Amino acid sequence: MNDDLTLLREYAQGNSEEAFAALVSRHVNLVYSVALRQVRDPQLAEEITQAVFIILARKAASLGPKTILSGWLCRTARYASANALTIQRRRQHREQEAHMQSTLDVPATEETWSQIAPLLEVAMEKLGQKDHDAVVLRFFEGRNFKEVGAALGTSEDAAKMRVNRALEKLRKFFTKRGMSSTTAIIAGAISANSVQVAPVALAKSVTAVAITKGSIAAASTLTLVKGTLNIMTWIKTKTAIVIGASTLLVAGATMWQVEGFHENVLEQQSAQVRILPSKLHGDAHGWGGNGRMMGTGVSASTLVSAAYGFATTARTIPATGLPEGRYDYIASLTNGNAEALQQEVKREFGVIARIETRETNILLLKVKAPNAPGLKPSTSSLADQFESWDPGHFESKNKPLGYLACTLELYANVPVIDRTGLTNGFDINLHWEQTDLQNHNWNNVNQALAPLGLELVPSREPIEMLVVEKAQ
Repeated sequence: MNDDLTLLREYAQGNSEEAFAALVSRHVNLVYSVALRQVRDPQLAEEITQAVFIILARKAASLGPKTILSGWLCRTARYASANALTIQRRRQHREQEAHMQSTLDVPATEETWSQIAPLLEVAMEKLGQKDHDAVVLRFFEGRNFKEVGAALGTSEDAAKMRVNRALEKLRKFFTKRGMSSTTAIIAGAISANSVQVAPVALAKSVTAVAITKGSIAAASTLTLVKGTLNIMTWIKTKTAIVIGASTLLVAGATMWQVEGFHENVLEQQSAQVRILPSKLHGDAHGWGGNGRMMGTGVSASTLVSAAYGFATTARTIPATGLPEGRYDYIASLTNGNAEALQQEVKREFGVIARIETRETNILLLKVKAPNAPGLKPSTSSLADQFESWDPGHFESKNKPLGYLACTLELYANVPVIDRTGLTNGFDINLHWEQTDLQNHNWNNVNQALAPLGLELVPSREPIEMLVVEKAQ
């Protein structure tokens, strides 16, 4: 895949027209498609494509050896498109929507793509550079995970993890804008539709103009090039300022604090047990292999609960006097992590805890309608298992219903016990009104659960609770 950079060097060092023509031929569809999604005008998209490759010709010698060229071209196309739209608005060219409707043939059955396409470039822009480039390589260019990993300088498994995390970020972006879908559907929609065939003659005309670095380009194209280069310079300056500010912000923070909880991050840490004031409030925690555990931006109560093996604070009776700040913690020993973190909790907060069985108000997750159409055993492989959640949403693939119960408990702050008796893994995509859980409006929550044939039933039973008290 790095022959992109080989061709770029051939052009930069020897002014090879053949090398540059090969690059244009390889990437013209990608650049044209990014531009077309933003400006919705095929003619303007062609001019933007021309401008992008002129910029590439001018900057060929300055692109570093770690550059993912397809990712760089996508970003440059977005900058050029934004500049073009600004110019267009100033000239009051209002034909853009009509052009789009007459030239883009989006089948009605491709509902997901029709929803996400207008905002795809906005969503992509919000990804970090490595996540952005991973999505471009995987779905825009159709590379396999091994190739993506090689391009990013990482392993195949790490590339797969990065792509999946990036997809989850895209899903959350679209969900917040009323476009509910799964990561698998989004991935399929992007793969099938993100790159369209550019006009046949475009590659030849782009090459002919770009290799002159724009000296024979139209005045409007040169205006576009100049404006885009100004945007790129501003972005680079802004990024340097942000990086500098971030460095000051997290001075003294360890890398695991800055990166936040993820199993892969946790597994890479050296053996240590620490509780530190939070640097960046990630508000996430979890467990890894050999009982390792980690969290960022959590409350003291959540930290204590985790140290004693409780995933939420719903089953914790906290001691008075716990600090109100946020904390980052890690326990990454080869064994004995729970005991070590408990000792650190005692030292840091002056508390210990014990498990007692107490009669408590709880919720039972039960089957109301067996064989409901919305709840079918998953056909996905174990390798494809995942679950994700945020306020008002839970999604899983091939996971038991206990994961759903735990998520509902987290947001309702009431113990939720899985009494469905179902042990299969299920594919679930569930939405609810977050305020309903917080206000204990179980009728509304049960309406969301109804398509799954499930319900929450209030009950009162003796369960194990964590009683936190001051250490003697």
